[in-house]
Amino acid sequence: MPIKVQRDLPAKEILENENIFVMDEYRAMHQDIRPLNICILNLMPVKQDTELQLARVLSNTPLQIDVAFMKMNSHLSLNTPIQHLNRFYNTFDELKHRKFDGLIITGAPVEQIPFEEVDYWQELCEIMEWTKRNVTSTLHICWGAQAGLYYHFGIEKLLLPEKLFGVYEHKVMNRKIPLVRGFDDYFMIPHSRHTAVSSEKIHECRDLMVLAESDEAGVFLCMTEGGKQIFVTGHPEYDRYTLHNEYIRDKNKGLPIHIPQNYYPGDDDTQRPRLQWRSHSNNLYSNWLNYYVYQVTPYEI
Repeated sequence: MPIKVQRDLPAKEILENENIFVMDEYRAMHQDIRPLNICILNLMPVKQDTELQLARVLSNTPLQIDVAFMKMNSHLSLNTPIQHLNRFYNTFDELKHRKFDGLIITGAPVEQIPFEEVDYWQELCEIMEWTKRNVTSTLHICWGAQAGLYYHFGIEKLLLPEKLFGVYEHKVMNRKIPLVRGFDDYFMIPHSRHTAVSSEKIHECRDLMVLAESDEAGVFLCMTEGGKQIFVTGHPEYDRYTLHNEYIRDKNKGLPIHIPQNYYPGDDDTQRPRLQWRSHSNNLYSNWLNYYVYQVTPYEI
């Protein structure tokens, strides 16, 4: 089944050109199906890129997904046209009366700022508290995972000596949990961050279960019992060229950046990057939607 988006969302045409089944709201109205209502709190600066990446992985399931996009009311986005935000996004105040089957909290380029100094931190805390009563399962990505681990469990983030940047090997730690069903023993996932959360602190937290971990990148995947809150410290949704674009951007700005690890053939940035994580990315999102959203959400929400 398809992902349902607004007819004029720019990502819709791109996905259709990739032969991905996308449905607009008009066609969905004529189907007698209760779709899963998924909200994406998009904290990334270029929101269209993240919309496309997440729509791509969410569409790879037999479930019909109805996507809503949320923006922060307390933050002015400078990298996405205001017309796009007004057309496709709602604020928390406009959505908080609703209940959602799932919520995705994305990463954000604010990881080197203390949580309390992020201009929308108080609003984000209100949203994370709201999810306890109004969302079946919340998936936190990268900085969103760091923010969630700090808010819910008081686990601080740590500044790394240099940026963790590349595609890293991870090991499945608890194969009995449905979220990693179908995963290989070892799998590759991209990371791109200046901060980390202590693996030791996560393991010490009795409310968290570690499902996948990396010797280089630390805990990648952990969750509360039942999957009400799931934390993903990397970027499984990234496209083939996302790390490349970040690398070239920082290189052109003269910022300190090393070549992404395990990414270019022969570490040659003129070569086409290897796409090594797509199947596990699709598997992760499909498992989340199936086992932690669809199987446990009430029919009427």
